[in-house]
Amino acid sequence: MTTSVAYCPALFLTAPASNQGKTTITAALARYFTLQGKRVRVFKTGPDYLDPQILAQASQQPVEQLDIWMAGEDYCQDKLYQAALEADLILVEGAMGMFDGEPSSADLAARFGLPMVIVMDVKGMAQTAAALATGLAHFRQDVSVVGLIANRCGSERHAQLIRDALPSDLPLLASLKRDEEVSLPERHLGLVQAHEVSHELEEKFQAAVAWLESSEDKALLSLPKAVAFSSSNKKTSSHSIPQSLQGKTIAIAKDEAFSFIYDANLVTLSSLGANYVFFSPLRDQDLPAADALWLPGGYPELHAQGLAENHAMKAAIQDFYQSGKGILAECGGMLYSLESLTDLEEKTHPMLGILTGQGAMRGKRGCQGMQTAVLPQGEVRAHAHHRSRSANTPTPVAHGRRQRHPAPGEAIYQSRGLIASYLHLFFPSNPEAIGQVFLGNSASMDEAC
Repeated sequence: MTTSVAYCPALFLTAPASNQGKTTITAALARYFTLQGKRVRVFKTGPDYLDPQILAQASQQPVEQLDIWMAGEDYCQDKLYQAALEADLILVEGAMGMFDGEPSSADLAARFGLPMVIVMDVKGMAQTAAALATGLAHFRQDVSVVGLIANRCGSERHAQLIRDALPSDLPLLASLKRDEEVSLPERHLGLVQAHEVSHELEEKFQAAVAWLESSEDKALLSLPKAVAFSSSNKKTSSHSIPQSLQGKTIAIAKDEAFSFIYDANLVTLSSLGANYVFFSPLRDQDLPAADALWLPGGYPELHAQGLAENHAMKAAIQDFYQSGKGILAECGGMLYSLESLTDLEEKTHPMLGILTGQGAMRGKRGCQGMQTAVLPQGEVRAHAHHRSRSANTPTPVAHGRRQRHPAPGEAIYQSRGLIASYLHLFFPSNPEAIGQVFLGNSASMDEAC
């Protein structure tokens, strides 16, 4: 079988740890090359909802997840190949540190031949930064590291000390000064959602482009070498997925309270034959006409009072639940489904009450990690990331299976057509199971209640 190949310049931005400035610099590069008339496709490794929103606004193109464990090698390979067919530059932002996780950013880069650039916050060190970068670059022979970006440099002398200490095969691509004007806004689960601060982000991007251009080292401002991306030649198109949701409409909660929605999940719904419409649990008075309902994650704790006071919407969703139609409630959506939610100010608000139990925020400590959601309909790859707890909930029908730990993962509940859990599901990992979730099965669900 002949393998199709496409060529496109590409860079994988990684770091020795989190909070080194990867997202800021990836967004700056995306906007810089977009302003040069280039079409930039950005990918984010691992499960992340907030960074892709920022990167999509910066690149003015959709941003998707790449994760070998969550999506599979063939899926990642085809996403890169499809991007290479249309883009002038592919940027991939890593997660955590370069070698953290299984699979790690380095594993992904090695598998697809992506050249890596190390982003490092060099505040408080000079030659040591060069030593750390050299160690990372040579830790594995199957990874190609093409340079270092020194973030938060104090001066040109600071940059020169790092530059002189680097080996000849690891150049300093950029030395970026400390500049709070380019820092991205954050809140307790990470970055703020892009649509909340879109105007502010535009100002940040403008400042970030000037920030890149101010570096004494200009190599980062030229397109990197092209990389060969090949098709997996596997049947991953919508034609290979059963059209189990043909003619069905999925109503999806989407507003300031609910927005943790992978674009890949929407594509999967379409590939299953479904139509989808968005609605706002905060502002709308009724549900759109729909055959199933998706309550994704988000920040219901920041909008608990508004959710509680929208009695018309609560009644509409309660009626929908009583019908036995399929409902998927993930994390924030599950909190909304409970009887009450206590917010960050320790105020308790009545929620939907379609799932027994109470939710409450718990400060900065939280749960996160990759898990397989062992649903009654089939196994779906997923992740958890929350800083709340639930109490007095029903007996779970199953628990998530942790990626690298034998302890039970997040509880999975079902009641009538409702499937609820703290887990965020990645639909492409098992489209058939997702189709069954949204079809619902009121008779079998009633037996489980």
